[in-house]
Amino acid sequence: MAGGAGPGDPELLTRKAERLIRAASIVFHDALVGPGVLALIPEGVRRVPVGKRSGRHSKEQAQIDAMLVAAARAGERVVRLKGGDPSLFGRSAEEMDALARHGIACRICPGITTASAAAAQAGISLSLRGVARQVRLVTAHARKGEALAIDWRVLADPDATLAIYMGRAAAPEIARQLAAHGLAADTPVLIASNVSLPGEQMLHTRLDLLPLAAMTAPDGAPSLILVGRAVAERVRADADSLTEA
Repeated sequence: MAGGAGPGDPELLTRKAERLIRAASIVFHDALVGPGVLALIPEGVRRVPVGKRSGRHSKEQAQIDAMLVAAARAGERVVRLKGGDPSLFGRSAEEMDALARHGIACRICPGITTASAAAAQAGISLSLRGVARQVRLVTAHARKGEALAIDWRVLADPDATLAIYMGRAAAPEIARQLAAHGLAADTPVLIASNVSLPGEQMLHTRLDLLPLAAMTAPDGAPSLILVGRAVAERVRADADSLTEA
């Protein structure tokens, strides 16, 4: 089972994911899984860190695949715990394919992706009537020495909200390309780091200041960049809104 651990706060974990974690006999988890989520793993359940962070890969993908296959063949109740949602930039398809080649069935339990959690924490809406009719999710992570394989012309849409995962290091390139393809210099930007965790930081800026602002984000912290006019529009509470007491 590939489970989505959400952005880090255990209260943002789905009830199904928590049930599966408590029923596991072994949990393979990424580095971005929050400590509060890991604390839900019962005593006696094996925890195997297979985390990947930019520039610090503890396991190659082939090794992870082999470990999952071996555990399943040994009769373990396997949970593969991934930060956010396993179907978004989580390489879950590769691991599922590896299991399928060995005749091992698996399922996906979705999780709250960081873009949704960041918008909720910041009090904004990713989509907004009359402002942003589209939401586009993209990763800015590329292999060392390779250029970002991104269609910047399509992404530089003033009527969309752009969510860029793993974008801190590429912030200068992001700002340059989006501006070169027509996005206004004063387009609102939000840099969200450690979303939903105690060290969470939200920094509002604008596109032309993004490279400088990104340098102030916590070094090594998971960061998300939101770009678009909707980023500046806080959700207006009304009598029917669900609020936290």
